[in-house]
Amino acid sequence: MASSISAILLLVTFVGFIYYIIKGGNLMIGFFVMAILWAIIGQVPADQVIQKVFADPALNYGPTIIYIVFGSWFGRVLVDSGIAPAISEATNKVGKKRPLLAVMLVIIVTAFIFVSAYGVGSVIAIGVILLPIMLSVGLPRDIALSAFSMAIGAPMYLNVVLYNQIKAFFPKAEYGGTYLVFGVCATLVQLLAVMGFLFWHRKQIDPTKADENLKIIGAETQQAANVKVPKLAFIVPIVPVLMNMLFKWDAIPALTLATLLAMLLTGKFKGYQKFVNFLNSTIKQAISDIAGLIMFLMALIMFSGAASMDAVRFRPLFEAILPHNMLILALAFGILAPLALFRGPFHVWGAGAATAAVLSGIGLFSDAFLLPLLYVPTLMAVSTDITQSWNVWGLDYMKVQTKDFLRHGVPVMWLVSIVNEILVYVFFG
Repeated sequence: MASSISAILLLVTFVGFIYYIIKGGNLMIGFFVMAILWAIIGQVPADQVIQKVFADPALNYGPTIIYIVFGSWFGRVLVDSGIAPAISEATNKVGKKRPLLAVMLVIIVTAFIFVSAYGVGSVIAIGVILLPIMLSVGLPRDIALSAFSMAIGAPMYLNVVLYNQIKAFFPKAEYGGTYLVFGVCATLVQLLAVMGFLFWHRKQIDPTKADENLKIIGAETQQAANVKVPKLAFIVPIVPVLMNMLFKWDAIPALTLATLLAMLLTGKFKGYQKFVNFLNSTIKQAISDIAGLIMFLMALIMFSGAASMDAVRFRPLFEAILPHNMLILALAFGILAPLALFRGPFHVWGAGAATAAVLSGIGLFSDAFLLPLLYVPTLMAVSTDITQSWNVWGLDYMKVQTKDFLRHGVPVMWLVSIVNEILVYVFFG
């Protein structure tokens, strides 16, 4: 009886947490308070709360933070070395004679860069270059922003920085082997969907409105970036993934090699003082970009610790309601993927942290299956949700209405989620 009352109270606080998030509450504070509440409701002994909820999860998360730091630094070096702007500028040379092809290339370039780059700082730095290119060929602002955001979300299946954040919930999952093959397939599914989205709206491309749209976002006076970067440097964004796929390198040496390669190919080693200045500025900016993220993740992992200790109370409920057939479960997650929006119960960096922690804790399914199962709806939210930090920036920068952004993105990403959940079953079921 006591166990049932505890489970009900945990669910009530969970619903309250979702409401708090939808109302725009601070996620870091929300997770920290939830960690305390779930420890109290779950009647976890005080000494275990101190050690198992607050100390151990934070200390064990150290390696993941190192991955995030190196990933953020690499993203900053890609931008500041001129490689990302140069790749962007190369796409602009397709010209205005083939506007649809030009915007398709921008989408491919965006996805290519964010295979390794990560963070709102990198998105802004790339966005102020690529979004005006899309507008300059006559693409409407709302369609351009939706396509750009979905193109950022597509390669996040392969992005080692984001992968290591979700791995906090599923520590036994491995980045490599079968997962990488799945990641490539899921990325291509989303990219093809974005291409289809642009093709569907091709008749709305109107070059006569290009100047008007550029003026609205204040980009009409921007000059093309005059960046001279050797073409060989264009392969740098995929170096970390290649090193893992071909030689089974860990992300830290792979990211370090790619970062040094970026500096070497763009002449940042010419002169000791120049190298030191570039090194210091990129590291300082990279750490600054992720400072808030790291503290948010600390609060999240503490809540995950509390949730995993309470997982046993949910096991009878989950065993009763969860389909044990992996195909049905995968399809259910695909069909219900919009529950990830507004940091809902399918978004692991929202209320879905509880879903992830409980599913992992009850031990009904393997981490290798659960990670992509929850990653798919989470990346739907990353690609089209208005609570995602860089989407908030995009709406402001492009002067796009929230309802238009959701109207374009949600149907496309919903379809992508269903297809990718079927792939989850094919690869891990």
